[in-house]
Amino acid sequence: MKVKVLGAGLEVGRSGFLVNCEGANYLLDYGVNLGKNLQAPMHVMPKEVDSIIVTHAHLDHSGYVPLMYVSGTCPVYATPPTFDLSRILIEDMLRLEKEAHPFGLPEVHKMYSHAKRIGFGEKITHGKSSFELRDSGHVVGGGTVLVESEGKKLFYTGDINVNGSRMLREADLDIGEIDMLITESTYSQTEQMPRKESEEKFIEFANEILDQKGTLFVPAFSVERSQEIACILKNAKFKHKIIMDGMALSVNEVLLRYPEYLRDYEVFVDAIENTVWVRTHSERKRELAEPCVVISPAGMLVGGNAVFYLQELALDKKNGIALVSYQGEGTPGRRLLDSGKISVHGRERKAEAQVRQFEFSGHSDRNALFDLIKKIKGNPKVLTVHGDGNACTKFAQEINERFGFDAHAPKMGDVISI
Repeated sequence: MKVKVLGAGLEVGRSGFLVNCEGANYLLDYGVNLGKNLQAPMHVMPKEVDSIIVTHAHLDHSGYVPLMYVSGTCPVYATPPTFDLSRILIEDMLRLEKEAHPFGLPEVHKMYSHAKRIGFGEKITHGKSSFELRDSGHVVGGGTVLVESEGKKLFYTGDINVNGSRMLREADLDIGEIDMLITESTYSQTEQMPRKESEEKFIEFANEILDQKGTLFVPAFSVERSQEIACILKNAKFKHKIIMDGMALSVNEVLLRYPEYLRDYEVFVDAIENTVWVRTHSERKRELAEPCVVISPAGMLVGGNAVFYLQELALDKKNGIALVSYQGEGTPGRRLLDSGKISVHGRERKAEAQVRQFEFSGHSDRNALFDLIKKIKGNPKVLTVHGDGNACTKFAQEINERFGFDAHAPKMGDVISI
């Protein structure tokens, strides 16, 4: 079995791995990094791929799969929620950046015409090899991948949250002995605040803002983070009005169709039904007439309805802004966090609202990643990927020192054999 690293080597995002098995080539993820300098994975010829397996819907794992359908026709496998959610995200990406990508809606439609929806633990055989998805705990419908060929087993974490969340069950690590582990390293050098403590501090801030008759704006990723925040507020018996806006509403509708992928469907339904769904600009203005919590994409304040809410709320000191999503370099969210500045109708202004950041990552932190390694059986080669260069290399070194595994941080284009 050979693995070629097409992306996510010494960097976060644009994941892509070509796995060569006996008689089959599997493409595990094929994502894209958006931003000023759009980055795609290394090119792979569609005719070289027998099956594509998408771990989850986020664009840095799914966003460039349609490129394989400019000339390709192979099947693409994922869970039903992953297909539904990735379609929303990919089509939105194309709507916002029509000319930036080497494919369009025809290729997206072609991709989904070749979609094979599979559940967790459903083994797909191709020649003398097979693969299956296991629950990753990272995002609704998100999975890890277990590939078997020639008596060897490869386990790819994609993005993983070992402990799960209010919405998602913990990751399924009952995988037996393995020969290769490809693990994300995003927060391998970071110890996050315990989730319970983050929730308590967030609720305390929300109550503080609403008690002073202000409005709390929570820019959040549309896929799961928005819904998680609603569940946290519901669990705390939060007594004030909560509104949701933007693409999060389309995601709500998808998740309501898949109760089996949620930790507690009734809790999710209860939380969502207790929010006001806002779809038009007039509704937006009306709902802001009284203090409330606003949950709306984009999580990093890049476009979307978040810009409207930021401009409406950020200049009043009685309001609050709770940043609950990762804030990438160069984004308006990172700028607000670092400098307290925002752009209002093209002019730089200082935000008067209270700004706080809370840790609600969907990724495992350092401690959880080491728990994952501890549970691994066998003596696998370990590839540390999907982290900045230092995170990947340091994590590999630590795995080698602590567990004795042959671990290293591959770069794009590397080929590793087992």
